[in-house]
Amino acid sequence: MNKYKNNFAYIDGNNLYQGVKNSGWKIDFRRFRQWLSDKYGIKRAYYFIGLIPKEKDLYASLAKAGFTLIFKEVTYDRAGKPKGNCDTDLVLQSAIDFFKKNCEGQVLVTSDGDYACLAKFLKDGNKLMAILSPYQKDKCSIFLKRINISIIYLRDIKRKINLNKKAPSKDGTLKGSFS
Repeated sequence: MNKYKNNFAYIDGNNLYQGVKNSGWKIDFRRFRQWLSDKYGIKRAYYFIGLIPKEKDLYASLAKAGFTLIFKEVTYDRAGKPKGNCDTDLVLQSAIDFFKKNCEGQVLVTSDGDYACLAKFLKDGNKLMAILSPYQKDKCSIFLKRINISIIYLRDIKRKINLNKKAPSKDGTLKGSFS
């Protein structure tokens, strides 16, 4: 439908991870990236994420799936939990692309109300195509809902982007595998 559009997606990586995890399923990033392309004509999908060296395999798989990774240096709290707040980086990249006319439309992947002002700005500029909420309807920010823009809840498209693991055959190996 939108294969010839030049639209960009802006993904709050931690919000996506936490939202899907809290819903009890795992996302297949390759399928998600393809769905973004097919549904919204997304040519570039920015994935904003904290940089943690031990997560290099995750970063490699995201890049292989077609995401443009934007890293944020992380700090650690007293309990050792990493904190890499990417909100301002995402807003800035979206604004740059808006003002430089790098894309025709934008999709935000977040449930975080901190992005409400960006969403309203993009809506007023006729650039916001949709908000994709990683959290269920009751956990998505009221500030995003008040903008009166299409919000797609990822749980509602779970069957299209869920990480499906192949069932093992009787001998314990995966069907179709070389193991």
